[in-house]
Amino acid sequence: MIDIRIVRDIEECRELWQRNIPPEVISDLWEVRFCFHRHFQHPPFFIVAEEDGRPCGLMPLSRIEDRHLLGYFPGETWAGKTWLEQNRLPARDETVLGAMLSRCHWPYQLRYLLPLESIPTSRQAVDEVGYLFLPPKYHFDIENYFQEFSHKSAKRIRKEIAALEAQATFRYDDPADFEHLVNLNVSRFGDNSYYFDARFREGFRDLMNLLRDRGWLRITTVLMNGEPAAVDLGCIYRGAYTVLAGGTHGGYPGVAKLINHRHMEFACQEKLSQVDFLCGDFSWKSLFHLAPRPLYLMSNLPSREVRPEEVDIRSTAHA
Repeated sequence: MIDIRIVRDIEECRELWQRNIPPEVISDLWEVRFCFHRHFQHPPFFIVAEEDGRPCGLMPLSRIEDRHLLGYFPGETWAGKTWLEQNRLPARDETVLGAMLSRCHWPYQLRYLLPLESIPTSRQAVDEVGYLFLPPKYHFDIENYFQEFSHKSAKRIRKEIAALEAQATFRYDDPADFEHLVNLNVSRFGDNSYYFDARFREGFRDLMNLLRDRGWLRITTVLMNGEPAAVDLGCIYRGAYTVLAGGTHGGYPGVAKLINHRHMEFACQEKLSQVDFLCGDFSWKSLFHLAPRPLYLMSNLPSREVRPEEVDIRSTAHA
């Protein structure tokens, strides 16, 4: 018999998370999630399925009270979207998953999910598509990567990047550039920027400090005419490079192509397994022939409410 219980104590939630969520990607780490929980303080609502006293399923949720909604922990929501990706819902089978869902006492919207092992992907709703650059596919040689392009396209992209690179200087791993990232993002998106919300901004600052302390942080800053034109904050964890956040200056068209190309070069040089540019269907991602990776949605909201009309303000929205 499957027993379902609700856990609200944050320490017990931590223990359940660390026991059931494998630390495969950066967003799997409890410490990363807690950076945002510390500032948002959405009440945890972990649904645990057990059989004969042994866990067989976990839904780590938060009560997002201002929206009267359950979201994936820690519910770092802004403008109807959470941020952290590759969220997991471990469940032994569909029966266990259904039993846990039956205990959701509020509407739920669980975004950016990895494919659920308990349900065929053909029955799962695609939420958004993430984009990856895969250096091993090109034998860690950026020149091999450009062989995928037509000669005309490759020549055009290289020419544009070379022209920008001739004017640019790069700076790396300066935590003070976080303020430039925030200012660039807010200048670009105004009150639609995640960083307009102090809770998210300070959560991300805590995340930056955590990554720096662990030796995983990589900040890339492009300077044009002595001023920051683009700043990206990323991390290297288990041989994978994730570009977590960024901002660009609208006065320097094309600078995003330059900084993204630099990420790809770096990943080849360091022989990393991938660069994760996160979700968001921006034109440069298809232009750069990145590999798509769908993430999934589970929600019982009416369809008109599942994806609210909004500006897409995720920080990898480089123009």
